[in-house]
This record gives sequence, structure tokens and C-alpha cells, in this order.
Amino acid sequence: MSERSYLIISGSIFALIGVLHLLRVIFGWSASVGTLMAPFWMSLIILVIAAFLSVWAFRLYRIVTS
Repeated sequence: MSERSYLIISGSIFALIGVLHLLRVIFGWSASVGTLMAPFWMSLIILVIAAFLSVWAFRLYRIVTS
């Protein structure tokens, strides 16, 4: 896999994760793993991290392709 493909794929996956966590917060969807419920503030933290990683990947893609 080339570096450009890797950056596009990872940036897209992180963007999707961020959008899903944003939708969870907006619509109030619950998330649980087994018997543990994930609080909404955790989704906000994950949203910020996923958005940062997505933007970082797409900016690196722009640098690699120029």
C-alpha cells in the first residue's frame, strides 16, 4: 500500500468515527460494552481526537502529493 493510499484511508476512517460520535451526542444514542455504559463526555473526547487525526492525515496527504 502506498503512503498516499494509507493517508486517505486512515483519514476517512477517523472522519467516520468522529461523525458517528458527533451523531451519538446530538441524538442521545446510548453506547455500551457489555454491562458498562459509555458517558457522553467520552464521546466528546473521542470526537476531538478523531477529528484531529483525520485533519492531520489529510494535511499530510496534501504535503505528500505536492
